[in-house]
Order: sequence, then structure tokens, then C-alpha cells
Amino acid sequence: MAPEEGSRIDMRAVWNGTVIAESSDTVVVEGNHYFPPSSINWELLEPTDTTSVCPWKGTATYYSAKVGDAVGRDVAWTYVAPKAAAAEITGHLAFWRGVKVEQS
Repeated sequence: MAPEEGSRIDMRAVWNGTVIAESSDTVVVEGNHYFPPSSINWELLEPTDTTSVCPWKGTATYYSAKVGDAVGRDVAWTYVAPKAAAAEITGHLAFWRGVKVEQS
């Protein structure tokens, strides 16, 4: 069963066999789990210069993951200063491009 918009469940994000984030307080928006900043292993992430714009959330910035010698480019994104409609995901990270987001 898919989680409902705005629901919170125990989740983790795994890339290259390593847990990048784990939280019981994710926020689901458009099917993506947004992990709170305190749940992220920031040592595994590096900011990139990539951005994208969502009409209702605002401008997203991206992070690449590095585990050992493996690098995953732009595997996570965040809205540092989202529009009011997306305020609950301010600073939270969501994942894609090979990051497995699963229940923990």
C-alpha cells in the first residue's frame, strides 16, 4: 500500500550498499519521501551546482553521493527556501537515480 501525501513512516535511503538517511519522520510529497536534515549522513553528500524549478515548490538544489570510490551525481535534492505551499519540506532531502528508498 502506498503512503498517503503528508504521512510519516520509518524509511531509509540506501545507495551503493550504504545508508545515506534513515528516519521515522519523512514527509511524502508527490510520492517522494523527504528526509529531515537531522537524519542525513552529510559526510556522504556533496553539493553540486545543479538546480531545477518546480512551479509550486520552488527551486531545488542537488547533492551527489560518494561511497568509497563510487560517486552518484545529483542523487538527492532539497528545497532550501521553498514556496509557502511546500514549507513542510524546507531543508529536507529526497532521493532518486539509484538510491533505494525503502521501509526500514
